Amino acid sequence: MGSTLESPSSSRGDLPQSPKRLIPHSEFQEHAARCVIHDPIYTPHKYYKSGDLIIGGAVSQMLLFLDSFSFTEYPPSADTSIPIVVTKNYQHVLALVFAVNEINENPKILPNVSLGFHIPESYFSQKRSYHIAVELFSTQYKFVPNYSCDVQNSLIGVIGGLGAETSHHLAAILDIYKFPQFTYGDFVPMLRDHSHSLSLYRMAPNEIHQYKGIVQLLLHFKWIWVGLMTMDDENGELFLSNLLPILSQNSICAAFTEKIPSKGFLGDILNFQGKWGKIFVDVMKSKANTIILYGEALTMITLRGLLHEGESEYGKSFGKVWIMVAQMDLVAISMHKDWDIEAFHGALAFTSHSHEVPGFQNFLQNLNPHLMKGNGFIQPFWEQAFDCSFPNSHFNGDDVDTCTGEERLQNLPGPFFEMSMTGHSYSIYNAVQALANSVHAMYPSKSKVTVERRKLQHKDMQPWKLHPILRRISFNNSAGETVHLNENGELTMGFDITNLITFPNKSFVRMKVGRMNPWAPPGKDLSVDEGAIVWPRSFNQVMPLSLCNDNCQPGYQKKKKEGEPFCCYDCIPCPKGKISHKKDADFCTMCQKDHYPNKVKNRCIPKLITFLSYKDPLGMSLAIFALIFSLITALVLGAFIMHHDTPIVKANNRSLTYTLLISLLLCFPCALLFIGHPVKVMCLLRQVAFAMVFSVAVSSVLAKTITVVLAFMATKPGSSMRKWVGKNVANSIVLLCSLVQGIICIIWLAINPPFPDIDMTSVTEEIVLECNEGSVTMFYCVLGYMGFLAIVSFSVAFQARKLPDSFNEAKLITFSMLVFCSVWLSFFPTYLSTKGKYMVAVEIFSILASSAGLLGCIFFPKCYIIVLRPELNKRDLLIKRNVH
Repeated sequence: MGSTLESPSSSRGDLPQSPKRLIPHSEFQEHAARCVIHDPIYTPHKYYKSGDLIIGGAVSQMLLFLDSFSFTEYPPSADTSIPIVVTKNYQHVLALVFAVNEINENPKILPNVSLGFHIPESYFSQKRSYHIAVELFSTQYKFVPNYSCDVQNSLIGVIGGLGAETSHHLAAILDIYKFPQFTYGDFVPMLRDHSHSLSLYRMAPNEIHQYKGIVQLLLHFKWIWVGLMTMDDENGELFLSNLLPILSQNSICAAFTEKIPSKGFLGDILNFQGKWGKIFVDVMKSKANTIILYGEALTMITLRGLLHEGESEYGKSFGKVWIMVAQMDLVAISMHKDWDIEAFHGALAFTSHSHEVPGFQNFLQNLNPHLMKGNGFIQPFWEQAFDCSFPNSHFNGDDVDTCTGEERLQNLPGPFFEMSMTGHSYSIYNAVQALANSVHAMYPSKSKVTVERRKLQHKDMQPWKLHPILRRISFNNSAGETVHLNENGELTMGFDITNLITFPNKSFVRMKVGRMNPWAPPGKDLSVDEGAIVWPRSFNQVMPLSLCNDNCQPGYQKKKKEGEPFCCYDCIPCPKGKISHKKDADFCTMCQKDHYPNKVKNRCIPKLITFLSYKDPLGMSLAIFALIFSLITALVLGAFIMHHDTPIVKANNRSLTYTLLISLLLCFPCALLFIGHPVKVMCLLRQVAFAMVFSVAVSSVLAKTITVVLAFMATKPGSSMRKWVGKNVANSIVLLCSLVQGIICIIWLAINPPFPDIDMTSVTEEIVLECNEGSVTMFYCVLGYMGFLAIVSFSVAFQARKLPDSFNEAKLITFSMLVFCSVWLSFFPTYLSTKGKYMVAVEIFSILASSAGLLGCIFFPKCYIIVLRPELNKRDLLIKRNVH
């Protein structure tokens, strides 16, 4: 009858090598027993063309239903089954036919060798897929597994299938013989057992690349609250288990996961209406405006039935953006012309990369069913597409027109048939080209053999020998693109991102709006033309948001809601001193030290550099007051010098009076050292100069007070205090007290002197240039010592305020020390509570106020007498007033 088929004896994953072994019939029991090999049924739904070399193809474009419209498993009964064609998928057959014809017409590829094809229909059936795998090894009309009957087929490879199950079951048989198999659907999880096989080639990228592409697309549009819908089967479960962790790693949450019942055609829809209704309500209530849909072509048909249930309540537009995976055909739902696909308007889909191939549209336009001999697909396709019937057809009816064959595919609406080459068709086209080029590379045309000899070489060729060539093949197809299969058998073309745009007449266009190429350089793997995307009509062409809650605006940060997914959060204002400059900030950030947040806390503003300058109104005012008081002090000193021989000047130690006036004259200019840009010399001098001059002034006041007390005590008979009365004691007090302050200042300068500094923290909006006091302890020691002298002076003067001396200054000193102490006691809390340049202003004000207090309280009464009442500036009059 014939010879048994031979298989290489290689182990899985290794390059097959000779010797060969015979495959006994027992090895087919597991797989081929599922086929109807004991009663093979001939089906007319196939397309065969003879040739020196044959390319097998497994297509899925027909569904078989019984008269009662329930699904039937293969094999069908010719009397009771009704084929319904998924007309979109017929382009897959035509793409394979076109590619074979193109190669046969190309003298540069396989010259003098003809290619043929054998394309049976799978009917979306598992059993039929096994039957096809074995059928491809037989001749056109004889089916004997593991044998080749009569003329050998010379099968060099198989292209198929579209769905996961078809590809899986084909691989189970083809892998035994190491026949090249090109899958043009997705790289499905079911093929994981064959993923390392040298027999399998994937014309669509690995599914893991699609997961990454989906995540990148979601992140591109900032859709972080999305829904997931899959078929309720093993593939759907595996999809969820793979995608959900990737979504979580990229801060994307699943709002819901809905599983569509896997059986839902026509009559079965009634059995699932209750469950579908609940799924539909859950989907519509969700805030997720983006839904990722995973499945195959049949999933779309089921989903169309699900959405049909809700059209009465929500209308035809559901306000959701569908994101569909590559193995799903957006328009498989269009099996019937009356089916509306408005619900999918604006959908985005990952599709296998496609490109227009020259001559393909012309090939479609000239298609005529009467001229395609051996094509068992074209008659049911033509009848269903054009709503007509051929003579002796099961599709006959009273109101059905007769098919003339002059109908044109370009007149069909888009949902029924596309004239542009789809991604799946382009993958099939490239698979045929890859097979032909690999065979051509195995037997170069330049080899010096005759045509007949070359044909014999091709007929005796073992297909498994093509694998080393296919694993590194690279060529340019007629579309001008480079086709390259890498070492893993993957076509390195990536995905197109397409946008479905529907129209009221139930037609549509698929617009390319982006590209996802996993093999592109990092950062360039995803490209999206946002301006070209048409969104669902309910969004009024505004990019949809898909969030659990509104975005946190700049100036706010996210706060997780207890018991909710991490994509659901509250928005709270940024803490003081922090900002967030983008939406949905996880946390607010501190500004740089030289910047501060604006009022709405969404950006940082450079701080102003400030210090108490003469241009500043406050600094200018203080400087003017310092000069005025210096001028007044100088006038008082001049007046006293001019009247130095008068009794009121000579009283209470004239030298101490001059010392006090000179120190006060220097106190006021000391304030000017605190104004202006801080430099090192200024920082070193200002506190030391102020401390020393003030110490001299207060020491002079103390010496005057003690002198008054000693003078009164010396007037008592027999008093021993007379020896202490004189200038020496007063001068000694001034020198001693000033010396102590000088020692404190020297220690301060030696240990930790003041220095210019920059304060960026005290005032939020300013960088303050200041003099850092170095040792704060020494600074307060200096002030404390002056306070000590002032308190002693106040205490002594208070005790001597009622002494009977006409020139007694005790009352004046008491009041002046009261003013002095009050000023400096209020200085400390005020100084500590102010920041920046105002701290300096507080200290200057205290210097001027206390100095003016001393000047006014002690010398204003005397100046009044000297200038305005000179007649009172006589000793006898003052004594007489005292007696009265």
